[in-house]
Amino acid sequence: MSVAPREFTASGMAARTAAILFVFVIVFTGLLSAAHQWTKPAIEASAAAEKLKLIDEVMPSADYDNKLLGDTLTLPPTAELGLEEPTTLYRARKDGKPVALIFEAVAPDGYTGKVNLLIALRADGSLGGVRVTRHKETPGLGDYIDPRKDKNKARPWITQFNGMSLANAPDKDWKVRKDGGRIDYYAGATISPRAVSRAVLKAVKWADGQRDELFAPPEAAR
Repeated sequence: MSVAPREFTASGMAARTAAILFVFVIVFTGLLSAAHQWTKPAIEASAAAEKLKLIDEVMPSADYDNKLLGDTLTLPPTAELGLEEPTTLYRARKDGKPVALIFEAVAPDGYTGKVNLLIALRADGSLGGVRVTRHKETPGLGDYIDPRKDKNKARPWITQFNGMSLANAPDKDWKVRKDGGRIDYYAGATISPRAVSRAVLKAVKWADGQRDELFAPPEAAR
């Protein structure tokens, strides 16, 4: 009776193990891919719903009738908006006519860093709304710029910008009262509102300077 050499047996076991692992990886990868494809529509729908929920805070859905997520422009990094990466601008319309632009901006000089903003600018040049979407301002002091953390639920600080425009508010009005403007602030916490006020004014001026291009119909924008 002959006995297979030990090295042959070991190499055979190694090859068999490698084959099993290879099959396992292929099957596992296939299952992951199938799971991703199966859940992708639900994930995308959820992300779209969250995005529209946030947009609704600055531009109510009743004010427009187009598919907002399909009427967009990709903005390149834009210094006037404090943007270092490309972002998406949304265009609201009703009966085919421009209603508002919804876009992001960043105040780079908050008390503890950047303050991310979502801005709705109506076709008449007035602000539909402004929201802070991300910040690291001092809890209990500078975070009142965020309506979710502002204790004044009846009239959150951020709503002071509603209705303001370059036509009805000169540059000096876009400052906190301490600096001669009309924007209220909380005593001892002026850096955050100053940063937001400056960023909002710069964003409004940027949009006003190219309103024809930004409000153009999708066909004309291509």
